[in-house]
Amino acid sequence: MCRTLAAFPTSCLERAKEFKTRLGIFLHKSELGSDTGSVGKFEWGSKHSKDGNFSEDVLGWKESFDLLLSSKNGVAAFHAFLKTEFSEENLEFWLACEEFKKLRSATKLASQAHRIFEEFICSEAPKEVNMDHETRELTRTNLRAATATCFDVAQGKARTLMEKDSYPRFLKSPAYRDLAAQATAASASPSKGSPAEPSHT
Repeated sequence: MCRTLAAFPTSCLERAKEFKTRLGIFLHKSELGSDTGSVGKFEWGSKHSKDGNFSEDVLGWKESFDLLLSSKNGVAAFHAFLKTEFSEENLEFWLACEEFKKLRSATKLASQAHRIFEEFICSEAPKEVNMDHETRELTRTNLRAATATCFDVAQGKARTLMEKDSYPRFLKSPAYRDLAAQATAASASPSKGSPAEPSHT
């Protein structure tokens, strides 16, 4: 089955396979019974299969929260982690706000604004985010004339909460540390086997 891949160094193929397997295990919970639609859905395609690029992506997640949020794989992995803590609503709200800001139709802005408010912010919302009363009421007031910025304050609070609270725990999680160790090994020796690996000659 693998004879067509014989030209590639064995260690590179093994690392690429291991990355795929480990990330798949890490994200498995988010795919089981997930009702979030496209949010957090990880798809392993050819564009993710280059060892070096993926290594840089994974290692970048610990450099800053912004780098994590700007990575499709990072968002998927972080979402999977948040699901294990039952706190994925903060990220889902943040992502909904990012999509909301791209809308250009006033009618769509108004309808989406109310949908987001009902889903994430109002009391007893199905995915209620942890929001102080003042921010909740400010956002409610902003809905009277919905603009692309009406969730900015609430979104900022949710982002700060994730960055200060969930993000450090994500970086300390065994799943991320395992991925980061693999990425470090791969980036340290992109064309040769890692010194720790046995030779397959």
